[in-house]
Amino acid sequence: MLPRRAARHISQVVLRKARPTPRICTPIATQYRQCSSHAPLHKTPADHRELGVQQELFTTSIYSPGSPILLPNGARIFNRLVEFLRRQYVRYGFQEVITPTIYKKALWAKSGHLENYADDMFTVTSGSPSRADASETSEGDEYGLKPMNCPGHCLIFASKLRSYRELPIRYADFSPLHRNEISGALSGLTRVRRFHQDDGHIFCRPSQIEDEIRKTLDFIRVAYSVFRLGPYRLALSTRPADHYIGSLEDWEQAEGSLKKALDASGQDWTVNEGDGAFYGPKIDVILKDSDGKEHQTATIQLDFQLPKRFDLEYQAPAPELEQKGETTTDPELLANVGLVRPVLIHRAVLGSVERLMALLIEHYNGKWPFWLNPRQTIILTVNDSKPVIDWVHKTQRILLGMETSTAEDGPINPSQLSIDVDDSARSLPLKVREAKTKGYGVIVVVGPKNVSKGSVTVDATGIPAAGQPNVDKSLEMTPEELLHFLKSKVEAYQ
Repeated sequence: MLPRRAARHISQVVLRKARPTPRICTPIATQYRQCSSHAPLHKTPADHRELGVQQELFTTSIYSPGSPILLPNGARIFNRLVEFLRRQYVRYGFQEVITPTIYKKALWAKSGHLENYADDMFTVTSGSPSRADASETSEGDEYGLKPMNCPGHCLIFASKLRSYRELPIRYADFSPLHRNEISGALSGLTRVRRFHQDDGHIFCRPSQIEDEIRKTLDFIRVAYSVFRLGPYRLALSTRPADHYIGSLEDWEQAEGSLKKALDASGQDWTVNEGDGAFYGPKIDVILKDSDGKEHQTATIQLDFQLPKRFDLEYQAPAPELEQKGETTTDPELLANVGLVRPVLIHRAVLGSVERLMALLIEHYNGKWPFWLNPRQTIILTVNDSKPVIDWVHKTQRILLGMETSTAEDGPINPSQLSIDVDDSARSLPLKVREAKTKGYGVIVVVGPKNVSKGSVTVDATGIPAAGQPNVDKSLEMTPEELLHFLKSKVEAYQ
């Protein structure tokens, strides 16, 4: 994607599609009881850096400032977020690609990043002159760590001749990106130098712009409803007064397409006059976090300039009309087939995956929905007798999906659930308290009676959606029934 700051001051906006202002009520969850002998209590904002330590999600190192190290629990959350998006790519027609981490300096000069973004990039050179690339100048040996994926995706599009029938072509990329943030600004998962973006680029015909924007807005709506994030608002950033490239006609067409898509979305939106990027207008999703602060997360950007810089083209009939986004049924015009410049749409639904993790950590305040919970289930023993221990580990294997393998040395099809065991000799109440403190969604207890019945005792009140007053804390079921229950929660994103 093209450059965005993780969190930014939102400029003054002009309200569009204004509706009656709703009555604002204080949520019950933020109201506190008061008494004459106590001052009002104030909610302490959640801090993802503190929660990240408590839940063993990530750490940092002086040897790589701004590059978070995800621990096993954090990696589970990261992978589930990425896997969620991969599943949605089937619906929205994205093809995942994997692109290089470094490119020669010449590529960044061609894309314009060297001129406009050099201060935010890392330069890479070979430490061994004998292994340098053949070049007449020293610049041939200079590489840049990529801060975004769009030039690489342009190379993919340009790798073969394209037809209008192939468009839109949608590429997705989770490759790590590097941006040289100022050291004093680095913070947790929100301001980093190495991160992953759910980067997507759509190469489409001019006539397809509005529909692709609409689909991307729908993608954002679906994703944020699953994460229970919000509220968020949409902001259209228009052509800057100075320092822009492209014709006024291009800008008017692009802004008009974005406005039509925003109107069709049914959501309120605002205008940031003159706040567009130098290459084109954009729609930003402005999310309000648990502390009331606003963050730009998702983004949709129209770009007419990279296709020109990389000389991207596709074949289409009636090329002059095609370039204007117009159609014709005139046989004479359709008989003329020529080359047309595609439009490039940059889009990110989550933005930085690490930054979204930070927002989710604070949003859930450590109480994860089961499907995202890095500590989904723990099995506790009543005692440390051999029958109990054996049944616990058999139950764990069933829940992990390892009991269905037909061959011990063959591949398995695991459930992908996180199943831990505490078979220590400590008292059961102590182990239960510890499991709840650590945030396990489901606590399973196994004792001698369970062994004889071939069952387990389940407390699922740690699952937010299931933690209602009428939920029994002692549900008895077989391990197979429990596996079905847990998988149903994951599949429903609960």
